[in-house]
Amino acid sequence: MSNDPSRRPGGTLWSPKPIEPPPTGGWDTWVREGAGAVLSSESTGRVGRYVPFLGPAFIAAIAYIDPGNYATNIESGTRHGYQLLWVVLWSNLIAMFVQGLSAKLGIVTGKNLPECIRDVLPHPLFRLAYWLQAELMAIATDLAEFLGASLGFQLLFGIPLGVGALLTGALSFLILGLRPRGFRYLEVLLTLFVGFIALCYAFELFWIHPSPSATLHGLLFPSLPGADGAYLAAGIMGATVMPHAIYLHSALTQRRIPVRRIEEKRKLIRLSQLDVSLAMTIAGMINLAMLVMSAAAFAGSPPAEGNSITQAYHALWPLLGQLAAAAFALSLLASGLSSSAVGTLAGQVIMEGFVGFAIPIWVRRLITMLPAILAISLGADVTHLLVASQVVLSFGIAFALIPLLLFTQSSRWMGPLRNSLWTGMAGWLISVLVIGLNVFLLARFFFPSSQ
Repeated sequence: MSNDPSRRPGGTLWSPKPIEPPPTGGWDTWVREGAGAVLSSESTGRVGRYVPFLGPAFIAAIAYIDPGNYATNIESGTRHGYQLLWVVLWSNLIAMFVQGLSAKLGIVTGKNLPECIRDVLPHPLFRLAYWLQAELMAIATDLAEFLGASLGFQLLFGIPLGVGALLTGALSFLILGLRPRGFRYLEVLLTLFVGFIALCYAFELFWIHPSPSATLHGLLFPSLPGADGAYLAAGIMGATVMPHAIYLHSALTQRRIPVRRIEEKRKLIRLSQLDVSLAMTIAGMINLAMLVMSAAAFAGSPPAEGNSITQAYHALWPLLGQLAAAAFALSLLASGLSSSAVGTLAGQVIMEGFVGFAIPIWVRRLITMLPAILAISLGADVTHLLVASQVVLSFGIAFALIPLLLFTQSSRWMGPLRNSLWTGMAGWLISVLVIGLNVFLLARFFFPSSQ
């Protein structure tokens, strides 16, 4: 029998042993050394001392401002004005909570969530089935990201969608080319993408002049305008609390900074929450700005020929001018390119974690391009497909969230760093809400006459 306690029924997985980082150099070494100084209380700096701990959540945050968010937020704001702002707000708070738990799992156990699930599933067929559903979520994510970036190329340069998809694949592969040089390079680049998108929407809000009272009312007073509102609310949740980001975040923290003692792990968890809070707050503000912009510009008089991203772009031109329309398209392109790279990275983590092997990243990139290229060749409505993909993602949240809660509240896996009672209660309440919304959508799909 194996001496590995993770393979023995009832054996403890908790160990205070150091988790060694992968062999890297350059900025990654600087991160480990700077973080180590802070964790051992040798650093005397103030703001700069927290910089080494920032990064993983910004990679995950890209998933929260991808083209699927554009589709659901624009559709929601155009159809229902400011009414669904509260869904964006609460979805982002849920995302902040969940990503914090995912980061904590990687820090404490030295394993990512797919690896943990693989270790407890009793049969290879169960592991295969779990991997397939997770891959389906990753494919739905990639579909949205490729379509969004392709649309950004088309709006800015008049490039056909098919050519835009090929350019997206090539550029996202170049972004991922930074990975062998160390994760810090990828973290910095994707953080710049987040900042650029935030600046674009700050510019949009400066010109659009949304209603402060309507914005505040939409944030503080929940309402669900009919079955269509519930469908869009599920899309917003699927686009905000993304399953592949939950899997990925634990992989980004599992060996990033070596920790030796429980006190250091506890401190590292607190500092990782700073990373999560900052990144998710920025992502949440961008999502709120998307919906507010569309509500202020289009509610009551939606763009011609439907509520598509393309029509929103063309409607912005006469409403706010060429610069505002260009900022919208540029932010969409930046979102699609960066999130496409992150989606591919998440797909690798999912495959390696669940089934123990991986394919070359360029092969994965080619495979995940195919659904988007097929949809484009069939002339599918991009916005409707984007919204539908986000609703599909909402059904995958529970498959990632429930195991995450079970692992992080387990003494066997987390030792003294397991979740508190209140954290566990909040997590299970979130799970019930997510599953309840999924059941509602299934009922609406199978029994439309009853709605």
